[in-house]
Amino acid sequence: MTADTLFADRYRIERRLGLGGMATVQLALDTRLQRHVAVKLLAEHLAADSNFVSRFRREALAAARLVHPNIVQVFDFGSEEASGRQYIVMEFVDGPSCADILRELRRVEPDDAVSILTQACRGLDYAHRHGVVHRDVKPGNLLRGRDDGQVKLADFGIAKATEDSDMTKVGSVLGTAAYLSPEQARGEPAGPASDLYALGVVSYQLLAGRLPFEAASLTDLARQQEQTVPQPLHEVDPEIPRPLSLVVTRALARDPADRFENAAAMERALVASMRGIAPDPTAATRAADATDATRKLDRTAVTTPLARTRATAPRKRRMEPLAEPPRRAQPRRVQQPPRAVAAPAARKRRPGGFARSLRALLIVALLIGIGAGAYVLANQSAERSVQLRERIEGNVEQAVDELQGLIEDNTR
Repeated sequence: MTADTLFADRYRIERRLGLGGMATVQLALDTRLQRHVAVKLLAEHLAADSNFVSRFRREALAAARLVHPNIVQVFDFGSEEASGRQYIVMEFVDGPSCADILRELRRVEPDDAVSILTQACRGLDYAHRHGVVHRDVKPGNLLRGRDDGQVKLADFGIAKATEDSDMTKVGSVLGTAAYLSPEQARGEPAGPASDLYALGVVSYQLLAGRLPFEAASLTDLARQQEQTVPQPLHEVDPEIPRPLSLVVTRALARDPADRFENAAAMERALVASMRGIAPDPTAATRAADATDATRKLDRTAVTTPLARTRATAPRKRRMEPLAEPPRRAQPRRVQQPPRAVAAPAARKRRPGGFARSLRALLIVALLIGIGAGAYVLANQSAERSVQLRERIEGNVEQAVDELQGLIEDNTR
């Protein structure tokens, strides 16, 4: 096809804008209206499928009725007589797709990402309210104007037309696998909630620079969607606000009922997240929080005996204060008994105590044997004897010592 040849007797092809598995997009000049348009030429093998052709015409007509600032306008569609190829003539958006932006920048800042996503939400909300489901939301179908930054969704209706094609039946599913919702991966019909899931995948990719699930096949993707939860964006990059991270987590909920009720609600949540307002918690966000906590525990999980020792050390330190009160109370219990046993210990420390008692008894016996001869001495010591008896009653050892001293004084 050369520049001198008119496609469908109206469009002069200038250059190729893009190439995909299902179609080739060409920049062309509409010779009748003298404006540039984008002509999407569908793959030749699809023209041989009668089911696709009839479905394509019906869906292209429905997409042509969608007139919204955030949706690429469909101007014309049909089949080119010379080649038999199906084509769609669309509004030309002079600017990159989000796929081009990701290739150049790898990721975008949160403010810029929210601007893209909120505009996509407006386009989806308008289409859903008019009964049209996109079914193939992905970065390549989000076009951004170079001058005004306006974002437009492209390729409405093509996915649904191809879904019923004989070429895509026999257990296969349509769409780029990474952006398929769990229900689409299971082969179930797609609805508005499926578009929100796909936009959640685009959101994750714009902010994190990677997909939430890295799958090599559709089977692997379905398994990951059923068994795991994507790592929250605020963990991937702490600069991403946590409320924005929770909005994306909710859009990626496994159960469609846990996602936003419509695209307008998702748009409001995105705007609120940039003001620090988190979305209402759902089963999806609770699951993400639980996974987040589990992931943090996994980082300190007990995998070796040393790790187990470190993991249990804090508990031992918390138990140590419970053992301190008995140690503080122990001196108070020991303070009383020493006074009770002090006397026996003192007697043991006093040498000759028992010998002195025997000596005192012998001296008393000697005094009795002296008899009358010591009468004078006894009279002189009568007073002291009385004191001795009184003191014996009070302190036996002291009395014995005094008695011994008295005998020594008188016998001298």
